[in-house]
Amino acid sequence: MTTIHDLAEYADTLLQTETTPDYPGALNGVQLENRSEITGIVAAVDFSTRAINGAIAAKANLLVIHHGMFWHGPASITGASYRRLRLLIENDIAVYSSHLPLDLHPSLGNNVLLAKQFGLKPSAKFAEFQGVSIGVSGESQTETAVLIEQARKFAKSYGSEVRTSLIGSSRQTKRWAVCTGAGASTETLKEAHKMKIDTLIVGEGPHWTAVYAEENELAIIYAGHYATETLGVRALAEHLGVQFGIPSSFVSAPTGL
Repeated sequence: MTTIHDLAEYADTLLQTETTPDYPGALNGVQLENRSEITGIVAAVDFSTRAINGAIAAKANLLVIHHGMFWHGPASITGASYRRLRLLIENDIAVYSSHLPLDLHPSLGNNVLLAKQFGLKPSAKFAEFQGVSIGVSGESQTETAVLIEQARKFAKSYGSEVRTSLIGSSRQTKRWAVCTGAGASTETLKEAHKMKIDTLIVGEGPHWTAVYAEENELAIIYAGHYATETLGVRALAEHLGVQFGIPSSFVSAPTGL
């Protein structure tokens, strides 16, 4: 019999949850326990009604998510918050969330898996946050247009659309970096400049980052926040399923962003 606490103890050790810094709203680990044995695992990027209904449809009683129940901080349990919590409790569904610990994991992480998706082999870290590196980087001899086309196909399969900074058609990518989700920021662009990165693959970024990129000969491939963060939760759910002999699946609930 596998309980949520058995599974969470293993996952917390695997992901180094206790020692990895994160934003306060992440609240990594078990966010809601249940009473019954874990008999099915469903992964989703975001905590949402669609994700919960996906778990119910799959007859799963553990929801593994990247953006957790308390992402926006403390709030009254009313309206949609109440309805989601009621669905979880009535169906005895536990919730386990992992944000940055999952982003940076060396084999199950969003960043290393996105690099692999594009045929890129990481050789260095990237995107430092409070003493840890969230992203990955490396060298290649790839046409940037090829990476963009790969990103388009990948994003489309998850309901997202790729945007890019303005670049030349014959451009080559020699030094690249990946930081999924909201990966284009003041800090990552400074780090990219220092590391002489010429191509940055992210989920999304503020408008001004496209202007910065154009004027600093940096290609930014915005492959979608949702799409770039599907890989880690899928891999984690599959890993836990194999480890504990429990069926696992993924709920697709794209945001279009």
